[in-house]
Amino acid sequence: MGKRIRAQRKGSSPRYRVSSHRFPGKNRIPRVDGVVGEVTDLVHSPVHTAPLLRVKLPDGETTLLVATEGLAIGSSIAIGNNVSLRPGNITHLLNIPEGTAINNLELRPGDGGKVARTAGNSALVEAHLGDRVRVRMPSGASKDLPGKCRATIGVLAGHGRSEMPLRTAGAAYYKAKARGKAFPRVSGVAMNPVDHPHGGGNHQAVHGPNSVARGTPPGAKVGNIAPSRTGRGRGKKI
Repeated sequence: MGKRIRAQRKGSSPRYRVSSHRFPGKNRIPRVDGVVGEVTDLVHSPVHTAPLLRVKLPDGETTLLVATEGLAIGSSIAIGNNVSLRPGNITHLLNIPEGTAINNLELRPGDGGKVARTAGNSALVEAHLGDRVRVRMPSGASKDLPGKCRATIGVLAGHGRSEMPLRTAGAAYYKAKARGKAFPRVSGVAMNPVDHPHGGGNHQAVHGPNSVARGTPPGAKVGNIAPSRTGRGRGKKI
């Protein structure tokens, strides 16, 4: 009898559980207005690609924010409507002029920031359309968002972090472990038939269809799950 496949083990095995005790905290824009915070520390987080800032607010509370390029310990971060257009300051989209790079952008007012949060990433304010603002996302797509959504001015720090190759297998192992993933990852076609639905055969290939239904049992739910279509896309014949 074979062992359970990877998709089944991920549901209960502690091997695929993230070590959350190493996380410094969440990156969220605080729900305050008209305040100026001070950067007290730069924090490394194993699950964030960009460094984090520990910001102390006037009421004594501290919060974590992703670091914008140009900030350092001792820098000030203004949050509110009447802020200068300086990297790190946080304000509503209606107050940000067109052509400005932004990061940690909210999709709904007050959600704390959802877009452009990885190292070296940014979005761009394209146009003001009444009470909405058109923003070019990091993917290149344009999206009209409510003008009350907040964003941080500037480009996130940590650009080029992924360009350095993983020079050892150990580095790849610990990078995956910090995110609850396994390394190395063995493909299903390299396994035996008792260990994976794609295993076996004289060649490493999926013998037969690799599409499965949405309600397939966990032990066989591998490959293309409930695909809308498969195969090579063919152009429309004239």
